[in-house]
Amino acid sequence: MYALVDAWEGVRNFMDQGGPVLLAIAVLIFLMWTLIFERIWYFRFALPRDIDAALAVWEARAERKSKRAHQVREALISRVCEKIDQSMPMIKTLVALAPLFGLLGTVTGMVSVFEIMAITGGGDAKSMSAGVSRATIPTMSGMVAALSGVFGHTYLERIANREKRLLEDHLTMDH
Repeated sequence: MYALVDAWEGVRNFMDQGGPVLLAIAVLIFLMWTLIFERIWYFRFALPRDIDAALAVWEARAERKSKRAHQVREALISRVCEKIDQSMPMIKTLVALAPLFGLLGTVTGMVSVFEIMAITGGGDAKSMSAGVSRATIPTMSGMVAALSGVFGHTYLERIANREKRLLEDHLTMDH
């Protein structure tokens, strides 16, 4: 129990040192990873059902060589691909926003350094160090968030592309 309290205290101190932008980065990370885990869940549990439903509709067709059959095949693939790609642009956007939020934290932290320099005349290094910390912590956090999001998004893109190719391969027009 004490370890949990100590961990929470450490997180709170870290958030205080990083300033208010760090809270925005934390919300961004939470949202991004919620979407990533939702996509992983979808690929594992819901996508097989969607693919099976598309295959069942395709296999129920008597003929598969006409132009109409080709259009039906494309529509089935398109519907499943739309579900596969759901939330992927949002994840990509959040990955791109993370370093920008970090940069915003850098700017706000440096503004506080300049305010302290203006008030003290630039001679109080201890007072300036809090502003420098407030500038560097969000930068680091934004970069870590972006890097972790890049790995998550790349993993999801690889799975999505593989599943799309497999679906197209399974919906054959040869019989």
